[in-house]
Amino acid sequence: MQLIQQESRRLIVAISGASGAIYGVRALQMLKRCDVEVHLVVSKAAELTLKHEVGTSSVALRELAHAWYQASDIGAAIASGSFMTVGMLVLPCSVRTMSEIHTGMTGTLLSRAADVVLKERRRLVLGIRETPLHTGHLRTMTNLSEMGAVIAPIVPAFYTAPQSLDDIVNHTVGRLLDLFGIDVGLATRWTGQR
Repeated sequence: MQLIQQESRRLIVAISGASGAIYGVRALQMLKRCDVEVHLVVSKAAELTLKHEVGTSSVALRELAHAWYQASDIGAAIASGSFMTVGMLVLPCSVRTMSEIHTGMTGTLLSRAADVVLKERRRLVLGIRETPLHTGHLRTMTNLSEMGAVIAPIVPAFYTAPQSLDDIVNHTVGRLLDLFGIDVGLATRWTGQR
């Protein structure tokens, strides 16, 4: 995917309340080093997860984004299709957030922005963080995929021979950013048999 317009260098990053908040934080850290304008929204549930799992808050994450929005701010720029972006990454994405996006019942800015990305036919990547999945979850994922979303469950790659948890997180986030044509240089590329 080639990024050519300045507006297409904008990416919405959302962190929902699913376990795995480090993935969203790492994406923000990686994007800070790139020429990408990041617009951040964090759900209420993610506030708790960030504190518990990473020992931080969304306030501390504001410095990693160009713009930060409260989840209740449904009048924010990212709630409109006229605000041009390359798309949106929800990382991690809870089943609740996924379900809200699927139904179009957008009660927060996070789900509204995702709905806008879908209706504008932009790239929406959902880093689903849940297991096991029941049939309803799987059907919702199928429907979202048919609507244009990219369903990207958080699954470690072991072909990279990771030596640490950071290696796994970096590779996973790097591959998710690949889906927007953003190469942060941390994803190990498969070149064939070793």
